[in-house]
Amino acid sequence: MLEAMATTSLPQVELRYRPFTVDDARQFGMRWDDLQTKFWKRLSRGQYAWVGLREQPELKMRAVAQRLPAAYAFSGLTAAWLLGLDVAWSEPIEATVGRDVPVRARAGVKLRRAALPDSEVIIQHRFRTTSAMRTACDLGSRPDAVEAVVAVDMALRAGLVTVPQLASHIEKHAGAKGIKRLRRAVGMADPRAESPMETRLRIALIRAKLPRPSVQAELRGAAGNLVGRADLYYPDRRLVIEYDGENHKDRMVADMRRQNALVNSGYHLLRFTAADLRAPRSVVAQVRQARALLPKHPVSPDEAP
Repeated sequence: MLEAMATTSLPQVELRYRPFTVDDARQFGMRWDDLQTKFWKRLSRGQYAWVGLREQPELKMRAVAQRLPAAYAFSGLTAAWLLGLDVAWSEPIEATVGRDVPVRARAGVKLRRAALPDSEVIIQHRFRTTSAMRTACDLGSRPDAVEAVVAVDMALRAGLVTVPQLASHIEKHAGAKGIKRLRRAVGMADPRAESPMETRLRIALIRAKLPRPSVQAELRGAAGNLVGRADLYYPDRRLVIEYDGENHKDRMVADMRRQNALVNSGYHLLRFTAADLRAPRSVVAQVRQARALLPKHPVSPDEAP
């Protein structure tokens, strides 16, 4: 019976294209026993999908949305991913429901209970999602101070929020839970940061009580010609600090030429990778040592962080 349905009837019904419950299946004349075959895969208790559906994030979110109350919203890192920020897809899926909404914990879901006004919910890729401002504030107020700044930097860089908007939110919600952490994150954020790892490097230096470096500074030669941009830069020491990401090997020739041009223009460079940032104390020590050894230079207003 089921094999015939899989080859003839199934293409004509919606069960092939979405997660469904046992009750949904019964409406198509299927029994629970029919679902315990190779044609169906179990997603969660009482929830199935056709085995031909690829297990992509969209399928998983549709399955979770089906199991949540109507007044839910994807939030946190899941919302950031839906909004197109530079975060990897991760599980468990994060979702928020109102404090007064009766709902039990769900497997595979990190469920948060908090106020969720309609004004802070949008539809993104057909899913209910916290708005850009709400998402930035949620992530920016999390306990991990570094990742809070990373999230705010990404939202600013993407143009989803602005510093004045965040400052206004902080002022209006002075006594809210997590607002002090958000204020700290916004205070250290910089919309010019071009990658999460660059932000992590910058925050490691700031938290070690080193001066705040300039971000994406334009560097010029003696004739005033542009010779490059620096991820991070200390103009008082003409010290350039670079983060080399995974794509560095693809542009190594261009990077080496740029480095030579910078050195010949009187700049000094330190370069770090993801492996270096796993030992931030070593990174900080190298930067501190370089600053101690290099001569001081006058800083023009254009070079100030």
